Order: sequence, then structure tokens, then C-alpha cells
Amino acid sequence: MECIAGLDPGRDKCGFAVLQRDGKVLWQKVIETKALEREVRAAQEKYGFTRLIEGNGTTSKEAHARLTRALPELIINVVDEYRTTDLAKKAYWRAKPPRGWRRLIPVTMQVPPEPVDDFVAVILATRYIKENYHE
Repeated sequence: MECIAGLDPGRDKCGFAVLQRDGKVLWQKVIETKALEREVRAAQEKYGFTRLIEGNGTTSKEAHARLTRALPELIINVVDEYRTTDLAKKAYWRAKPPRGWRRLIPVTMQVPPEPVDDFVAVILATRYIKENYHE
């Protein structure tokens, strides 16, 4: 099945994910921005995606330029990432519910203990899939 990648670029770290076209998440990770090209190339070799959906936020233009130089065959679609961080926090708590005393505090009052950039990447790719693949 065809795969698609999602990228939430940032100054020091990026959220990165690979999904099947049916929306199933195959892999997601927070990567270092300095390793962007290497990480994307390795994932592309493993999963065979030809399209990457990139959020238009922090350092998007720089990430786009770097990937275009390193992987000229990769199709990159830049999309609006409005409200994805809020959605990613909710997705994080669904995937990793609070434990111990933290479960007593509403998750809306908590900050995830780790970056959620990879969840943003999943959301960006999922949005693109829903808007462009009507099966």
C-alpha cells in the first residue's frame, strides 16, 4: 500500500511520521532538525513514500529547501498547521494516558511530559489523506 510522510519542522526538532494511505500510522518519531535529510532518506528507503506533507510553521521554508536539495524526487506539499499542536496534545493523552497521581488531574490542565511534534506530523498527513484520497 502507498505510504505518505508527515513533517512538523522546527528549529531544534521535527515531528516526523509515515502513514499508509488508509491512515494507519506505521512510524512516528521526534527527530533532530540537524539530521532531517538523513532521517527522511532512511524512512523513505524503508517505507517507499514519494510524498511528504510539511507543516507551514517554524522553519518550514528552510526545511523545504533542505529536503528539495537532498531528495529532489520527493514531492513536498506544504499545508496549514493551524491548531495542530492543540490536537496533538489531545492525541498524545489518548495514546499515553496519565498514570499515578496525574490521572486525577484533567489532561486539559496538564502539559505532556515529552514533545508532541510527531503527533502533529501524523495529524498533518492524516488531514492530507482525508482531503485528497476519496476512496
